[in-house]
Order: sequence, then C-alpha cells, then structure tokens
Amino acid sequence: MSKNIISEVLLEVAEAIETGNFGKKIKVGITTLGSEHGPENIIKGAKLAKNDLFDIVLIGSKVDGFESYEFETEDEAHKKMEELLDSGDISACVTMHYNFPIGVSTVGRVITPSEGREMFIATTTGTSATDRVEAMVRNTLSGIATAKAVGIENPKVGIINIEGARQTEKILIELKEKGYNFEFTESKRADGGSVMRGNDLLMGTPDVMVTDSLTGNLFMKIFSSYTTGGNYEALGYGYGPGVGENYDRKVLILSRASGSPVVAKALQYAFEVAKGDVSEKARIEYSNAEKAGLSEIFKNLKNKKQDTAKTEEIVMPEKEVVTSSIAGVDILDLEDAVKVLWKNKVYAESGMGCTGPIILVHPDKEELATKILKEENLIS
Repeated sequence: MSKNIISEVLLEVAEAIETGNFGKKIKVGITTLGSEHGPENIIKGAKLAKNDLFDIVLIGSKVDGFESYEFETEDEAHKKMEELLDSGDISACVTMHYNFPIGVSTVGRVITPSEGREMFIATTTGTSATDRVEAMVRNTLSGIATAKAVGIENPKVGIINIEGARQTEKILIELKEKGYNFEFTESKRADGGSVMRGNDLLMGTPDVMVTDSLTGNLFMKIFSSYTTGGNYEALGYGYGPGVGENYDRKVLILSRASGSPVVAKALQYAFEVAKGDVSEKARIEYSNAEKAGLSEIFKNLKNKKQDTAKTEEIVMPEKEVVTSSIAGVDILDLEDAVKVLWKNKVYAESGMGCTGPIILVHPDKEELATKILKEENLIS
C-alpha cells in the first residue's frame, strides 16, 4: 500500500517537473449531449485536447480513458455539471447551452483570417445589462479580465462601430481619465481611433473587440465557420466563459454546430481561464472601475436618458447650406445632437459618413457646433 502511494507521489512530481504545473491538477468538464454532430463529435474533441496539463471529465457519455458520468438528458448533465463545479471537483466546464443570470455574458475567442491573430470578442452570449451602452461598458471589463486570465498582461481594447459605440467610448475615456488603467488600440484605417471598422475585425487589430452580445454572437458564427459553409464550426475557441462582476462558475459555451477542433480549443480555453482565475480577474477590474466612478457614470447615463425622454419644443433655426461634417456622435444620440445645436441657434442636419453618423453644419459654424457638442458630452 505504502509503495503504491510513494509511486503515485513520484509520478505526480515527475509530471509536475515535465509540465511546469506544480499545483493540484486542474479538471475541466464537458457535457457531451446536444451537439448537432452527435456525442461522438464532442468525444473526438476531448480526445484531441487530451494532454498532461489538465484532466478532462465527460458529463453525459461513458468513455474509456476518461473520468465520465453517463446521463440521458441535457438537464441531468447540467445538474451534474453544476454539482461538480460548486463542489470544486472540476474547475471549469464547457457546454452547449446555459442560462446565465443578467449581468453575466460570455467572452469568445477567435482566430482572425488576415494574420491568424487571436482576438477576444466581448461578448457573445448572455446579457451584461439591460441598457445597451452599460452592457458594452461591462463587456469591456469582462473582455479585459478574460484576456488577462489567459496571460495577456495589458490587453488593448477596440470598440466595433455599431450603435452605442461612441457612447461606450466616451464612458471608457471618462473612466480612464479618472484612474481606471487600460489601453485603447488604434484602428488600422487611415483615420485611426479606438472605434473599429470591419477591416479591424478581420485583421484582429485589438486584443479585445467590444460589441453587444447579439452582434458578437454573429461574429463568432462567421469566424468559426466561414471556411465550411456554416453548418460546422471548425475554427477558434468557442463562445467562451460567462463573466460578470461577482460570478464564480466558470461555464464556457460552445455552439451546437461546433466541430471537434473547436471543442478541443474550448477545453484548452477552459483550462486557461480556470488556471488564471477569470472570476477573480473580473472582480479586480470591476473594483478598479468602481474606484473611477463606474456606478455614478451609469447613474448619470440613466438620468440623461430620462431627461431626453421629456419632450421639449425646439424651433429649427433658419436653414443654411451644410457642408462641414462633425464625426464622433453615436447613432443613438444623433437626433439629440441636432436638437441641441438647434436650441443653441445653430442649424444642423444629421447624416451618415463612411465611418458612421455625422452632424452637418455650415463651415462658419463648425467650431462653435463642435464646442457645444463637447460641452453636452455628445462627442469626445
């Protein structure tokens, strides 16, 4: 008996020296039921991922060579998954469907086609907040925390050019000015800036690409299956871990269309966020953002929207020829920006330029209009 114990200890020491992992060996679970390609697709992915760094636990199918639990339904498998996570028997788990609470959304990880560069998509499923802009700010914190958990010490952030991008940028700039430490990236397009174009998406310009969850979900599907026609996701690491301000279960999401190469990468991703403790990293990011006034900023955002909802009779100034454009206004603020200028006796019209929404004014009024919009916090 003692000889067996000594043999096991020596084997563990030998593995630790070989792998560099001297702590308790991390176990990562994966549910095998629910894939559109069958349980064998998930099992094949688990076999591809098998290595000396972490152990893989199968939940749903009994397979030789793995610690495994057999179940007939996804509900039964999810109950076992939660039990194993909460007891600490597994450190993270990959699954194909999970209902996260409001405040938690997943950070995907893709391989971009231009240079084969990895990029985090923040976020891809779940809902960080019911308000779009607040959600995108929270998605930024989750994306930074996840990138740090897998070993990127100072991840650079970009915001994809969608509704809410400019408002999100303004809030992040305010947080940065008040002491929350992070770095924006610069668009590879000639006009630069931290608001990313589609080209930046393909090039993987930022480490963390901030978006809303529905758009992020679409990005994930395209990046994962653009080489296969759509029914088999062959590339990337899946939709990633659910991350929130105070969320501890490390549950990572796969699409039901994910193929075995993505399954294998998702298991690796799960190991990395477990080892790097993404939950603790998220707590730190939120704590640092809170010190810079995060809650107060969200409160002001809510109050501003309530004030905007109040109708006010504003008379349009006399029409002028408008040939100068002012960029940087979020599409959600476009109508408000025009009315603010009208209120200040500056005639303006809204438009759409190649990089997004613009305000059009007479050239002689551009400087004044820009000053007014900055004072009203409608542009940065």
